[in-house]
Amino acid sequence: MNNNDIFKKLRVALQLRDDQIVDILELVDFRMSKGEVGNVFRKEDHPNYMECGDQLLRNFLNGLVIHLRGTKENPKNPSEVIAGHKPKTEYITKDFANSKPEYKPKTDYKKKPASNPKSRDQRTAPKVQIVEKVKFNNGNKKKS
Repeated sequence: MNNNDIFKKLRVALQLRDDQIVDILELVDFRMSKGEVGNVFRKEDHPNYMECGDQLLRNFLNGLVIHLRGTKENPKNPSEVIAGHKPKTEYITKDFANSKPEYKPKTDYKKKPASNPKSRDQRTAPKVQIVEKVKFNNGNKKKS
C-alpha cells in the first residue's frame, strides 16, 4: 500500500472533495492546485498520474488535524466537522428532487370491487341466433 492509496482512502472515508483538500493543505501553508490534487487520485497507468510523496501526505495529515480538531485557541468537535461535509451532498439531492415535476395521473384509477358472476350474466345482452337450424343430409337421400 503506497501513499496514494492511503490518501484515496482518507478522502473517501471523510467524504472530501478536491477543493476541500486544497483548503486543508492551505491550513499548513502547503500550496497545491485542484488539478494537481486530482492527478494524485488517478490510476497509475494514466499519463497525468502523480505519485503522492511523503511531504504531501504529511502536510495533508497535519492540516487534517487542524481542520478536524481546530487550534488550541479555537477547538472544534471533529464529529461536527465531518457531519458538516454531508449536508452539501444532501443539499444537491434535495434541489434535484424538488426540480422534478410532480406526477399526476390523467384519470383516477380506483380498484373496482369484485363482480358477482350472477350480475355479469344480467349485464350481457341475450344471445340472438343469427343462423337458423339447418339439417344437412350430406348427399344421402332419405327413404320415404
